[in-house]
Amino acid sequence: MNLKLLVKITLLVGGNSVEFNGKKIKMNYYELFFTTITTEDYQQDLLINALGEIGFDTFEELELGFKAYIPEDIFDQQALDEQLLPYKDLFTFSYEVNLIPQKNWNEVWESNFEPIKIGDKIYVRATFHETKPEFDYEIVIDPKMAFGTGHHQTTAMMLALMLENEFAGKKVLDMGCGTGILAIMAAKLGADDITAIDYDQVCYESTIENSALNNVGNIKPLCGSKEVIPDEQYDTILANINRNILLDQMQRYAEVLKTDGEIYFSGFYESPDLDIITDEARKYGLKYISHKKDKEWVAAKFIK
Repeated sequence: MNLKLLVKITLLVGGNSVEFNGKKIKMNYYELFFTTITTEDYQQDLLINALGEIGFDTFEELELGFKAYIPEDIFDQQALDEQLLPYKDLFTFSYEVNLIPQKNWNEVWESNFEPIKIGDKIYVRATFHETKPEFDYEIVIDPKMAFGTGHHQTTAMMLALMLENEFAGKKVLDMGCGTGILAIMAAKLGADDITAIDYDQVCYESTIENSALNNVGNIKPLCGSKEVIPDEQYDTILANINRNILLDQMQRYAEVLKTDGEIYFSGFYESPDLDIITDEARKYGLKYISHKKDKEWVAAKFIK
């Protein structure tokens, strides 16, 4: 998923700058400290979602709000004002802006990332956490700047849905793979052949690295969007992105999904999004089966 809707800081870079494609990138960030007064928990998520769409890539939840971070070179005050305008009548919020100079973001990330558990079956941790052999499935994730540590409700629900369904021997497509966490889970559940796609170069590289950390060798990562989906037939598709991207890519998913194949959608709200997703899916022969809900977020299963 590419919205960078993170519950904890998950920015992992070394030292005071990032080396990306052989270039050193300064990591000065703007920190926006939001104070929110909402009547519903999901209203703050709406605000975070909106910020993610204009380049904010890291979020830290606080008791009475959250912090949002964006690289200094892409911060645009006018774009921010326009993005926040629709929410001013929905609930009360305020924010202050601080420029955060270069720092060791790796230390910041490590101090905030905590392992998570999905029931008593899945344990998601970073490399610096101790292993938990009592869990059936352990996933090691170093997120860098990619979405998908399992902390957000959408990822956690997708993992829970996967536990309830059969993956052994199947051919799987993971769209918006982020860190590769769902693709890695599919491999651990016995999937034979997995293609993991994300348009973000950092996500592409993160999937490669996390696959190696988990000793998974049957994931084929691709960088791009729906245009790079291979002309093959898949037993199962995983798509944890957002409503608008799902609607745009739905037809292509249906084209590459086998008859009786399963597709799992997440990254959107129960109302009104689930009905919108269901109506669009119906156009392409995808039948709604069931869904999970956590706060207002949902993960839904469809069958072709």
